[in-house]
Amino acid sequence: MKFVDEADIKVEAGRGGDGCVSFRREKFIAKGGPDGGDGGGGGSIYLTVQEGINTLVDFRVQRRFRAQIGRGGAGRNRTGASGQDLYIPVPKGTEVTDIDTDETLGDLTDVGGSLLVVRGGHGGKGNTRFKSSTNRTPRQSTPGEAGEQRHLALALKLLADVGLLGAPNAGKSTLTRALSADKPKVAEYPFTTLVPQLGVVRVETDQSFVIADIPGLIEGAAQGAGLGIQFLKHLERTRLLLHLVDASAGLVAGDPVADLRAVEAELEHYSERLAAQPRWLVLTKADLLPPDEERRIADEIVTELAWEGPVFVISALSRKGIEPLARAVMRHLIEIDATEPCAEPSSHGA
Repeated sequence: MKFVDEADIKVEAGRGGDGCVSFRREKFIAKGGPDGGDGGGGGSIYLTVQEGINTLVDFRVQRRFRAQIGRGGAGRNRTGASGQDLYIPVPKGTEVTDIDTDETLGDLTDVGGSLLVVRGGHGGKGNTRFKSSTNRTPRQSTPGEAGEQRHLALALKLLADVGLLGAPNAGKSTLTRALSADKPKVAEYPFTTLVPQLGVVRVETDQSFVIADIPGLIEGAAQGAGLGIQFLKHLERTRLLLHLVDASAGLVAGDPVADLRAVEAELEHYSERLAAQPRWLVLTKADLLPPDEERRIADEIVTELAWEGPVFVISALSRKGIEPLARAVMRHLIEIDATEPCAEPSSHGA
């Protein structure tokens, strides 16, 4: 399966037009002098965020883009027409990287925003530019400059406030269904989530946030095992990670602590920055635990992990703990907004 959240394209700005060598020729004017005009500039290429586009699938068909070249100069000091700039529409949340230099050129997060990726070449100089007191009949001009070229990598990162993280079958899709109006596929086998899912969680009429559910991570993911590592980039913009662990795994020969440690290791291998993001522990599938053993099992997991952050015990099926979790997340995001006014805005107040 090919995922369309990444694409590579080649862009080439327009070449500038050549300068012109020309001399004024009019009746009764024997030596009119040079009048060759400059060439026009080549067109540049911009990536621009367009509303209504949500994938990079179109770049599977067209991968090479060229801007218009500039026209050559002409006599009578006429400057050639400049090439038109080319604007390539991309979805909101597109990160742009130069593949050859590994330089990040920009992060397009605002609708209507644009990013100059290659600049058109300057037009050449006509022979009028070379006229001087010692060179009255210049016969030299300069050619137009070549436009810039780049090989670009486009990566579409989902814009979400909260990311769901965990091993396969930890209950991420079930929690997404319980929290939001999104209805991802849910089944009793791993890897039911094949592509990232977004869900909007509405806590109050004027308070909401967006969650991102990615495929589960397994040991060795950083070396290509499983699916989730391909989508960890989607969690880099989130401001809070909910690490889901199946609390009932120990009842069926599983090891919830080992599952969490394996995911942590893959996070650290992928990105130290992502591994350092705020992360809360969410113990799922509490409905499968014996009622009188629930607290003991949860405490044992937390103790073995030496977990110091917030902990929630939930059941997405019975909706136990769902509302307290949603409200706690909402409070946390509001606090972030209050202390970091320049942070990327969430859906609060939407």
